[in-house]
Amino acid sequence: MDRFAINVFVHVADARSFVAAGRLLGISASGIGKSITRLEQSFGVRMFHRSTRSVTLTAEGSAFLEHARRIRDEFDAAEAALTQTTSEVRGRLRIGFPLIGAPFLEVLTAFQRKYPEVELDLEFDNRKVDVIEEGFDAVVRSGEVEDSQLSSKLVGSFRMLVVGAPSYFERHGKPSHPRDLAQHTCIQFRMPNTGKLQIWRLRRTNDEAEYRLPTCMTCNSNEARLSFALAGAGIAYMSDYSVQHALASGALVSVLEDYATEKNVFRLLWPSGKHITPKLRAFIDFLTEQYSERQIRQK
Repeated sequence: MDRFAINVFVHVADARSFVAAGRLLGISASGIGKSITRLEQSFGVRMFHRSTRSVTLTAEGSAFLEHARRIRDEFDAAEAALTQTTSEVRGRLRIGFPLIGAPFLEVLTAFQRKYPEVELDLEFDNRKVDVIEEGFDAVVRSGEVEDSQLSSKLVGSFRMLVVGAPSYFERHGKPSHPRDLAQHTCIQFRMPNTGKLQIWRLRRTNDEAEYRLPTCMTCNSNEARLSFALAGAGIAYMSDYSVQHALASGALVSVLEDYATEKNVFRLLWPSGKHITPKLRAFIDFLTEQYSERQIRQK
């Protein structure tokens, strides 16, 4: 039994497919099958039930899986300890982001200045990508993520705010309660991945009702609704990171703050069990450190 066999076993257990595991490891499905067969023969037990659609762990395979993960992780840790001092941060990194630029662009620019040998291949898209199947090194997504095939690290948190330009409020007055929004021009956001309108969660407790908003203007671009709000075209419901500069300069004003209680987080996700390369480790550490420092300064 060697590191390769252990790695193959864990990948097959996670993917439940010889084909998918082979794609991740760059090995043919038949090569994966032969490796599993040799492993089963060495232990004298069957590790997987095989069918034309999928493979599933036997009782013996399930019992062995956690031991296999630990063995593989110890191999990876030993290799990382031996190579860390001589490894260079360089090469191509494919990273996926939500379809917003505000909280990331400055950090990405700073990262490239610090690590000029890293080629950043960036994709901004709100669709739910398959990190492993599509070959991403990592992706940033909002909210909690439950996927046993992905490791994650908290990048930062954000809050949703209701904002408008002073010129708009001079003409129409400021709402003092969410129900007042029925009399205002609300710039609504259509979610690019679902086509549904974003819900403005404006309530101090879960028992309070959610109020239906008038559809006066709809767009599916974060930059567009920010531009409309700055121009005094209406009120928008946006993340604090998207409007922080406009709020600081007075170009936008926040209202209904007692009701704007919705909070969320950004997480960085990458394939579990995969040796973290120096370039990816540098990116993970840089991103989380930068956002930790920024959020401390904002408090």
